Amino acid sequence: MVCRLFVAWVLWLSIQTGCGLAPRANAQEPAPAGAGAMIDATSLHHKVLCGYQGWFRCPGDPAGNFWRHWSRDGRRLTGSTLTFEMWPDMSEYEPAEKYQAAGFTHQDGSPAYLFSSANSRTVSRHFDWMRQYGIDGVLLQRFLVALNDQSTDLVLSHVQKAAQETGRTYAIGYDLTGAPVETTYETLVSDWKRLVDEKKLNQDPRYLHHNGKPVLFVYGFFSDRFGPELANRLIDFLKNDPRYGVTLIGGTQWHWRTEKREDWAKVFRRFDVISPWNVGNYSRDGEKRQATTNYWKADFEEARKCGMAYLPVIYPGFAWTNLAGARAEKDTLPRLGGEFFWRQFSKAADLKLDMAYVAMFDEVDEGTAIFKVTNQPPGPGRFVTLDGLPTDWYLRLTGEGTRLIRGERPNQETVPGTENSQP
Repeated sequence: MVCRLFVAWVLWLSIQTGCGLAPRANAQEPAPAGAGAMIDATSLHHKVLCGYQGWFRCPGDPAGNFWRHWSRDGRRLTGSTLTFEMWPDMSEYEPAEKYQAAGFTHQDGSPAYLFSSANSRTVSRHFDWMRQYGIDGVLLQRFLVALNDQSTDLVLSHVQKAAQETGRTYAIGYDLTGAPVETTYETLVSDWKRLVDEKKLNQDPRYLHHNGKPVLFVYGFFSDRFGPELANRLIDFLKNDPRYGVTLIGGTQWHWRTEKREDWAKVFRRFDVISPWNVGNYSRDGEKRQATTNYWKADFEEARKCGMAYLPVIYPGFAWTNLAGARAEKDTLPRLGGEFFWRQFSKAADLKLDMAYVAMFDEVDEGTAIFKVTNQPPGPGRFVTLDGLPTDWYLRLTGEGTRLIRGERPNQETVPGTENSQP
């Protein structure tokens, strides 16, 4: 699965240049008490962070990038060019945030709209949802292959502003996918230096720190992508440089602990925090597919032995038929009403893990989004829905999962909100 996902990502990026919780009918009802509290940005402990892609663009938005990450053809959006799996619930967005998807209409004949991550109001809206539902903040994805796009920095500025407004925290998450091996080091290091020197990220009070250093997530440490020499060179600089050094989270292959190559096995034990990518990794539980978590205990123990913290990746489900084609329908991992998602939080709590990474906040391309998506998508095309659950269901579950990781609510196997209990 990892290799197949990597190939698809490269193709995609080349095209684009990648205690309970009772249901509430009205998403505008008050959030749980304490949900809006200022988040401590000095430690990873007791944090649940969401990956934030921030890569969606629309014609007429401030970036001028056309239908980016909505369509495989940036100049047109049709039922046959769709590359996203879930249609966002646009009912709360203001008119200035809505970009009409010409040719797409709802059942009542009304026009359909999409959002752009280049719109500051939309990023602020997403962060306000995080505040409302008690989500700590984000790891803002920053793809090496897209750094020449100036709107990447525009989205970063929106995230900085929104984090300040809402009291959330954020950190950069570099993604090495598709980056030429021969220029990866120079590209990443020069960009990080610029963010520190010019953007002063390490001085932003909302930028996440840990053990006195700014947090930096780097995804792509896979033993089949490049050699250990490059990996060690990146780690040496990012961990040890006196000016630009960070608390380094390494995003790795899920089977890092059993890596046979001795040189790569050593690499995997050098991070400050290790975060094995788990999206698409599943096991059978009878007729159901559930996220694989049975290796987390051994991972956690090995990480601790090597002086690393362990950041598990938790995801709500998976689907990418529009992105990868009809043949990919077999890869769909149903959400099971939240059971798929919640069981991972419950496992993390069982192991007394005090941090987690949710993949992803806004990733509708691969159907892992936890933000508000509609149960009544427009046509033409086919889309995955929440099977009638409230559009904010996974925001609620993520908030409850955050409380669970912090030890603020009891653990339970059943999905909060399905046992007729009240918050």
